[in-house]
Amino acid sequence: MIAILKPGTTPEQTQHLVSWLKTMNLDVHISKGAEVTVLGLVGDTSRVDMDLLKSLEMVETVKRVSEPFKQANRKFHPQDTIVEVGSARIGGGYFAMIAGPCSVESEDQIIEVAQAVKASGATMLRGGAFKPRTSPYAFQGMKDEGIRLLLKAKEATGLPIVTELMNISTLDLFADVDVIQVGARNMQNFDLLKELGKTRKPILLKRGLANTIQELLMSAEYIMSEGNENVILCERGIRTFETATRNTLDLSAVAVLHNLSHLPVVVDPSHATGKADLVAPMACAAAAAGADGIMVEVHNNPACALCDGAQSLTPPQFDELNRKVQRIREVLV
Repeated sequence: MIAILKPGTTPEQTQHLVSWLKTMNLDVHISKGAEVTVLGLVGDTSRVDMDLLKSLEMVETVKRVSEPFKQANRKFHPQDTIVEVGSARIGGGYFAMIAGPCSVESEDQIIEVAQAVKASGATMLRGGAFKPRTSPYAFQGMKDEGIRLLLKAKEATGLPIVTELMNISTLDLFADVDVIQVGARNMQNFDLLKELGKTRKPILLKRGLANTIQELLMSAEYIMSEGNENVILCERGIRTFETATRNTLDLSAVAVLHNLSHLPVVVDPSHATGKADLVAPMACAAAAAGADGIMVEVHNNPACALCDGAQSLTPPQFDELNRKVQRIREVLV
């Protein structure tokens, strides 16, 4: 349920109403916009007398929210959420270029890539320390050493780092990580999501390989219900009958998610297509569709990459891509 307050309602009036609603064992989330304030009521709202609430002088209107996701719902929070990541921002008109290798392989590699992508306009550095792989024999990442090297790359460049958490047991290692990524395979690991909700770190939540948009938003709701509102949604392609690409990039999800939710949306064309020559066209298309950011894999020597070299751009290719994306965004604005 949401209650929209009339313009001119004072903070004291708002707080008095919030205190009254909390006596009904409801969580109340306040979203204050330029003109109106929206109160989002979470819990058993059946005990709320809608007619009584509507009759209050400060209340403009009261509506029930039919969707199962509440806090991620745009009705609860009409303005776009802006997630701050160090000096970078994403959402609400702020655009993020997240770039880096699929996995951290050595100190020289990650620092060289970090310096190159920063010079080309990247605002965040991605890199895998823990790698979920389909084959148990494939490279699984450098783990805690990989995080240490990512932090060295951050120290060298100032770029905030994005890396994937696979298991609650390793959460302590991510204390200095700027954005914790939840991979597609963990999108419905609800125990993990709830634990991340108790942190206040930005969480980049990837859509699962065969999950609906509503399921993605419900996973975001798990994080937000524990108090962490710093969630970034990521469309990375879904599994369909098509075999020409690694996955099928669902660009319509960008527009649908923006209609349904206030959370920022980024697109990962690298994992979606699986082919380096398709990354730039899909990244440009994502920017044109209104994405709040692009996340791409960049490697200084893709032919020798320990994983996903086929979908990785070289630094010069990323430089060219970033210029194209920025030109597209200029047209949109």
